[in-house]
Amino acid sequence: MESPEIQLAYALDTFYFLLSGALVMWMAAGFAMLEAGLVRAKNTAEILTKNVALYAIACIMYMVLGYGIMYPAGGNGIIPEISWSFMLMDASKDNSVEAVLGSDGETYYAGLSDFFFQVVFVATAMSIVSGAVAERMKLWAFLLFAVVMTGFIYPVQGYWKWGGGWLDGLGFNDFAGSGVVHLCGASAALAGVLLLGARKGKYGKDGSISAIPGANLPLATLGTFILWLGWFGFNGGSELKVSNIEEANAVAGVFVNTNMAAAGGLVLALITARLLFGKADLTMALNGALAGLVAITAEPLTPTPLAATLIGGVGGVIVVFAIVTLDKLRVDDPVGAISVHGVVGMWGLMAVPITNIEASFAAQAIGLGTILGWVFITSFIVWLLIKLIIGIRVSEEEEYEGVDVGECGLEAYPEFVGSRGGAS
Repeated sequence: MESPEIQLAYALDTFYFLLSGALVMWMAAGFAMLEAGLVRAKNTAEILTKNVALYAIACIMYMVLGYGIMYPAGGNGIIPEISWSFMLMDASKDNSVEAVLGSDGETYYAGLSDFFFQVVFVATAMSIVSGAVAERMKLWAFLLFAVVMTGFIYPVQGYWKWGGGWLDGLGFNDFAGSGVVHLCGASAALAGVLLLGARKGKYGKDGSISAIPGANLPLATLGTFILWLGWFGFNGGSELKVSNIEEANAVAGVFVNTNMAAAGGLVLALITARLLFGKADLTMALNGALAGLVAITAEPLTPTPLAATLIGGVGGVIVVFAIVTLDKLRVDDPVGAISVHGVVGMWGLMAVPITNIEASFAAQAIGLGTILGWVFITSFIVWLLIKLIIGIRVSEEEEYEGVDVGECGLEAYPEFVGSRGGAS
């Protein structure tokens, strides 16, 4: 390959990487809209503040510490040799022409494009936590946890798989993050929810469960469509390359399988909800689409479109039963994040060997258990320390009035909210 061809391929792959990262960044808007639609009106401004702030925190912490942990200069497979040089990188010196041409095709995108693509994944994992602890957590306690989560907890388990650590050496397969991103975020959320407790009025002393509907289902639906769109960058970008025929075909397959899994998840979740509840539950349908996307994320390349639809469809069925089961266990998750990203994330990991003959169920189970155990235990410790130092839950009065007023000093829908303590 002549140097002009190498340079063109380098430019194309770098552009594709950056564009994919931009699509994943747009998922932050999807999470914000989904969560804002599924909480009560009196808590909307606070959840929007959390989503925009956690994205900024994730970017800073991953630059300062997280990227160096996840992609170190070396390591023993378990403990990385942290690299501190990235945050001082001069963009003008990132992969010189001579270095790219002399790499024999091994260097095919700008190093900074890799950071951009990786940092939006970190923010995605943290966004999962936001919805699960909604409507009763202190804003600054959440943001403090975000610092530790994005700077340390996420990068360590990310290194074990994507940074060349011991899980990667074991043969654990996680193409785009059913485990590294989604199960990770859900495990951190579960630890927080268990320490936080349920919203007031959610569960009765007699064992009854009270539905607390969201304020804006059109917004939640918009958020789901945004996430669906962003997922093409999430999974498609994880192929890392698009500049030759084989890679272009692979990217096309990933896009199709990602879309079909979401479709299968939505349809089967909708049918399952109809059979269980007698109604077409929109929120279950939306979570079904997301469940399908989570399920296929561990391996969107090897399935046929039909297999991808079925993998996503199983995820859609699982998520309905998971949401119902967690409610019965009195685990209060306002948006179903633990079910969508955690329970279905496990299914996605264990489904990989069904279509990928190089993967093993044993390696998948070890990877699943490792991510779940590491993230849950470390997150529980961090949440507990925050709880002991500054507290993690707002007062009963603030929860009654809405955390918008107590935490942010404003309301998202002031002209529509007649009483802060009402049903809004």
